[in-house]
Amino acid sequence: MRIIDDARNAMDLRTTPVHLGLGSRAKPVEGFAWDPEVLRAYGAAVAADGAEGRMVMIFDGEGAGDHWESHPAGDELVVCLSGSVTVTRDVDGVTDRVVLGPGEATINPAGVWHAVDTEGPASLLSITATLGTDHRPRTDARPAGRAGTPGPEEAP
Repeated sequence: MRIIDDARNAMDLRTTPVHLGLGSRAKPVEGFAWDPEVLRAYGAAVAADGAEGRMVMIFDGEGAGDHWESHPAGDELVVCLSGSVTVTRDVDGVTDRVVLGPGEATINPAGVWHAVDTEGPASLLSITATLGTDHRPRTDARPAGRAGTPGPEEAP
């Protein structure tokens, strides 16, 4: 994984996300993968941007998402590009669902656990605050706990 400082060619946001950083800088993230080692390297490479750093990426999917996530450093914008996308949020034990069609968007507030499902094939664009992002397996209808708060299976 490496951050490209001077990219001028076309890129596919499905495989090469773009990091938006301080000073209104946009830099492609070459070799990105949802792998713990790559995520650590990405975090280290963009650490100087702190809570202002954002990742822009397109996701294609079909069916239920496999995890909950939370972005404590800032809000996340989710835009449906095609198909139908349902964003489910858990706010203090209360479930909130927003269904998006092409061109529609929603904002996941900082620190709120959320999951994404699609009805048939769909594409979405996300602009995500990456600092401190947390993922949890989606083993039931709700995440285990709020950001920074241990859930039942994590409590001592």
